[in-house]
Amino acid sequence: MVWNSSIFQALFWSVATIAFYQMGKGLHVRLRQWWSTPMLIAPISLVCLAIVLHESYRDYIRQTHWLVALLGPATVAFAVPVWEQRALIRRHWAVLLAGAAAGSATAMGSVWVLSAAFGLSDSLRLSMMPRSISTPFAMTVSAQIGGIPDLTAIFVIVTGVLGATLGEALVQVLPLRSGLARGALFGMGAHGVGVARALGIGREEGSVAGLVMVLVGVANVLAAPVLAYLL
Repeated sequence: MVWNSSIFQALFWSVATIAFYQMGKGLHVRLRQWWSTPMLIAPISLVCLAIVLHESYRDYIRQTHWLVALLGPATVAFAVPVWEQRALIRRHWAVLLAGAAAGSATAMGSVWVLSAAFGLSDSLRLSMMPRSISTPFAMTVSAQIGGIPDLTAIFVIVTGVLGATLGEALVQVLPLRSGLARGALFGMGAHGVGVARALGIGREEGSVAGLVMVLVGVANVLAAPVLAYLL
């Protein structure tokens, strides 16, 4: 049968993923609501389609692994706005590094404490710890500390959507007048989704958000062996 062809399945799920993302993107442009973001619309639509077709997540990811591989180059592309704002970064690199370190420690520490308080299993706890890092870095860290990378990717998406939504509300309430502060908030709290939202506010905010996201990712990947030993 045609459906049993690996080439057809790869083409079908790849086209479906891209189509649902574009549908969510168009919906978000019209509605501008947190729940209309393509980062939610696409996964939910794909889950519904997989249930109807009786397909498993393993089958889906095997056919669309090339899309996951594109996350690396997409993350590297954030270097363009970072380079454009290099003068600003040179002036404030110490503050940015300190903020990235503090934010990362707070994110991981809070997950560890709350997971222990609610009695979550070790595998779930370790999978949640890298949730505040962009997906390529988060999956690497998760694998190194004993988590489940695929589950970590889900937590990253949820954190990004909620972080970007709450970030917009915080920007309106908190006295964050500088682009540096607003960008750092989005880059630390919502990684890739936050960078996209910060770019919508301003070029400076987007550049700082991209830099903080990359700094946090690199720092956590380098620290992963130490975390794995301690945990």
